[in-house]
Amino acid sequence: MSQSHFLVRTALLDPARKVVAHHFAWQRNAPGASDDALALQLAAGLHDEDKGWLLADGHLILPATPAALAAIVATPLPASAITLSLDGAALQGTQGQGCAAELRRKGYGLALRDADADGIDAALCGHATQLGLDGAAPGLSARLKRVAALRRPSTRIALSGIGVWAHYDTCAKAGLHVYADQLLRAPAPPQDARGLNASQTVILQLMDLVNRNADLRELEAVLKRDPAISYKLFRYINSVGFGLGAEINSIRHAVTLLGYATLNRWLALLLATASASEYAAPLMKTAIIRGRFAELLGLYLLPRNEAENLFVAGMFSMLDRLLGMPMDEALAQIPLSEALCQALLSREGIYGPFLALAESCEQPDGDSAALADALFLSAEQVNRAHLAALAWAQNLKL
Repeated sequence: MSQSHFLVRTALLDPARKVVAHHFAWQRNAPGASDDALALQLAAGLHDEDKGWLLADGHLILPATPAALAAIVATPLPASAITLSLDGAALQGTQGQGCAAELRRKGYGLALRDADADGIDAALCGHATQLGLDGAAPGLSARLKRVAALRRPSTRIALSGIGVWAHYDTCAKAGLHVYADQLLRAPAPPQDARGLNASQTVILQLMDLVNRNADLRELEAVLKRDPAISYKLFRYINSVGFGLGAEINSIRHAVTLLGYATLNRWLALLLATASASEYAAPLMKTAIIRGRFAELLGLYLLPRNEAENLFVAGMFSMLDRLLGMPMDEALAQIPLSEALCQALLSREGIYGPFLALAESCEQPDGDSAALADALFLSAEQVNRAHLAALAWAQNLKL
């Protein structure tokens, strides 16, 4: 099952900056990894015999070839949650059209890569739910016009290769979707507001109380002054993602049940997701997955309390972009240990290598193999943690 290869995940953004799907593939430095093996890996990690599909309403886009389709269709992955991405040139002709029609009949989405290639069949495009273009290639405007003439009204056009948020904004105004692997590494445009907003200031006050082991009544008093944060605390605890299985009816009950260590972890999650930036949604989604992913990687090698710190490291790894300020300035306002600051500033120390590995699995050209080898982790361990993190984040309620 290609156990020596590493999964890479890319978010697909709609024009409203919402993550609408995750594209999975093998990292590019993985020759010989097959599409059917990719589907089997995902089926093993995202489908449970008792619980079924673990991503709730999550949707995946998977590369495929005509030769791999039979094996992919045979997996327990739900067709309605899967879009299969194929090279348009490989489906040309009557036989290809029949294959496309059959996939749609079975309920799969169909994405055609390089939909602007010469000779693409209009009838084939009529079956597609997504048409893909390289947004970095020259002549994009003319190529978009050609593809737009071939698509149905419900078919989305998705661009890859967009690496600047200003370019994304232009695409969004045109109703285009964009793969975000390069965007998430790019600085967000300057914001009118920099630094902490009112909610984040309250969250930092609570974090300070937790770190000082303050009396429960002090924590309760602060939480009672902010109903929105209290509501989010209840929602978080009662969510499927947390898994306590208990209804929480009071702030004191919530804090007592969580304990200060877990409360601090939730506050870190809330701090990173309380940004008012208009570009925050995809950054927050990535930060949540990255935090859980880094934590699960740490559990292979570190004591649980150290692994839990990796969750905070992953959550805060995008704080500079969420707050609109350099990372060192952001960290100066947050009570974190020296080890966490070291990981966030330079990817060094006890936590840095785990965070670097989690980040690498978001980059098609990343070097996950070398980073995992340095931590004595196998591809199977890394991939398992990656899929578990995505499932956890997808079911989390904030």
